Amino acid sequence: MEQTVLLAEDDDDLRTAVADQLAAAGFAVTTAADGQEAMNLLDQYVFDIALLDIRMPGKDGLEVLRHLKLTSPATRAIMLTGVDDFSVAIESVKLGANDYITKPFALQDLLACIKKFLQR
Repeated sequence: MEQTVLLAEDDDDLRTAVADQLAAAGFAVTTAADGQEAMNLLDQYVFDIALLDIRMPGKDGLEVLRHLKLTSPATRAIMLTGVDDFSVAIESVKLGANDYITKPFALQDLLACIKKFLQR
């Protein structure tokens, strides 16, 4: 059975590229273009892992993370951000994120991070 990934990213090009690569690596990927869409998907489906951009219009990634931990606490969360802000990383971990990756990132690093958490 394919492992499921929710990818919430507002940058269309990045979202498409990452989703395509994750699908090629064997994951079933569902995408969201903003935080509200991600929250709606979390209300409907259970995912093995969620990749959440921290800075999105409307609901940001931290709001989505809070919602995720209420609705599906077993889902692993990796935060993605273009802002290298250590205080945001600390806050996301306090809220239950499993890891934090700064953009731009190498796809193989993201895949290694995902696989590390899915093997637990």
